[in-house]
Amino acid sequence: MSHDEVQFNENGTLTAIPKHPLVWVPEMSEGNQEDDLLVLPHIALLSITQVTSTSSFVTRLGLNIVIRQTNTQPLVEMTAKEFMFGYDSTLMSLGYQFLPSWINFEKLGLIDRMYDFEGDYETVFTGENDIAKSGLIDTYRGSHTLTQWEGQCGNVHNASDATKFSGNIQENDTLLFFRKSMCRAYEMIRVNSTTRSGLDGYIYHFAPNSNDNGNIRPENSCFCTETPCLPSGLLDVRGCYYGFPIATSYPHFFGADPKVRESVDGTNPDYEKHHSYFIIEPKSGLPLEVAARFQINMVLGNLESMAHVEQFSHMTLPLLWTETRLFGLPDSLQSRFRLYLNVLPIVETVSMYASFVLGTFLIWLSCWQYLKKIKNMTRTRKTWIDEFVEEPDTIKRASLTNRELETYYDSLVTPLNQDIVEHRSDEEI
Repeated sequence: MSHDEVQFNENGTLTAIPKHPLVWVPEMSEGNQEDDLLVLPHIALLSITQVTSTSSFVTRLGLNIVIRQTNTQPLVEMTAKEFMFGYDSTLMSLGYQFLPSWINFEKLGLIDRMYDFEGDYETVFTGENDIAKSGLIDTYRGSHTLTQWEGQCGNVHNASDATKFSGNIQENDTLLFFRKSMCRAYEMIRVNSTTRSGLDGYIYHFAPNSNDNGNIRPENSCFCTETPCLPSGLLDVRGCYYGFPIATSYPHFFGADPKVRESVDGTNPDYEKHHSYFIIEPKSGLPLEVAARFQINMVLGNLESMAHVEQFSHMTLPLLWTETRLFGLPDSLQSRFRLYLNVLPIVETVSMYASFVLGTFLIWLSCWQYLKKIKNMTRTRKTWIDEFVEEPDTIKRASLTNRELETYYDSLVTPLNQDIVEHRSDEEI
């Protein structure tokens, strides 16, 4: 992922334009090529016929004439790259020319529409005011919520795109994960703990029945935008995909209502292969391992009145499933965060106790030096007194009373006073 036109704001956030460029990697493609020919669903035809199926008779008649004249079929041969990034379609060209407010692209590819960030911008927290929020989303397109949903279903505030989660995570904290292609933020709950790359981590899964539309989780009723609601396990995201009948689920309809798979052969949901999980270092919010897995489907209604697509009526048609994966931290980050999170806290603790011991020793040493000095002063004073008492011309203080000291003092002072008086008398005369 990249972020363009980064701008720092005064409230401890930054605003940027997110982008997610995709690059084909031949050595990771198991021998498959971008130009391999496949027979795949004609997404444009199925989408337009679904949208038009509830329109007036005249509208349906006009579209059927175009479909028959162009001989557009629901299954077509195309390359893998065309399916992902766009293929030529007469219907799309007509839609682009006559309905530019609805369709603003001439080619339709599944992945390029999922990663269309035209006009998007997001604002994230820098951590300046609260370090625990560093990297979390404040607003998307200037709002805390997505306009496609009402109420709490559209909330993306304090969500993470899995680059970094909140810091100082407590065991019972609920986290949020958001990617635009999912059209919502998913709640994540901690299920266990583990260690990855020498760092302790919490294991998170999506909350149970996250793709429910209110049948099981009443708080999810705002995800039901059309009546009747989709079965549990399918999330209607047409609002994020130009009104096309797109719904997301987990791969192979994992965890969905069993009746969703009734019209589809070949589905084989597997917990290990198809569930999503996140391993997060709780102090920093650093993701240690991530596997976010989603499936893109078309949910089609009654198409019996539309040309060439009648056999797809009332079908949930899986198109592809994706896995956003972080297998582990790069070596440079592993070493750095092991130092930050494992070594430095020990050094800090050892330094603290060492400073305490050293401080205690210095205080004891100061007290000992002070007491030693007092003892020396006392010894010196005692020696002086002893020397004074032992002088032959002095009076031994041990045998003198207060009266004797006073008499001795007067005997010393009286001659001096007499000399002063006689001197003053001579001056007067």
